[in-house]
Amino acid sequence: MKPETPVSSRKEDEHTAPALPPATFGDEHQGSTRPRRKRSLSAQIRAALPFTGQPSEEERGSHDAELFYFQKQIQMQTPMVFVLEDGKQIYGVIEWYDRNSIKVRGRQRQLIYKSAIKYIYKHGENSATGGQ
Repeated sequence: MKPETPVSSRKEDEHTAPALPPATFGDEHQGSTRPRRKRSLSAQIRAALPFTGQPSEEERGSHDAELFYFQKQIQMQTPMVFVLEDGKQIYGVIEWYDRNSIKVRGRQRQLIYKSAIKYIYKHGENSATGGQ
């Protein structure tokens, strides 16, 4: 058996990385080759959007009206028709809603993004004539 050579006298293998000198205080700002960390996508989106602050009285009022309308339709179990942006119509009763979506119970249960809805009307009304 060969005696093992001490660590300090070993030659560096070509597959091992050379040892780095110990870092001293303040080295991280002097010529650092470490790439900067990218901002997350949500941070990039927030930075690109203009600051809107608090909603105006008009926006708050229309939002409250929307919430009241949805609450009433849920309580009354009113059959509704949801016409989507692509022209597809979904029939059903609103089970629940949140800020971005509405859950509809019809032939099957579906979750619809509010941004995909073109307009909504009660199932008994005729949308082609504007309710007349």
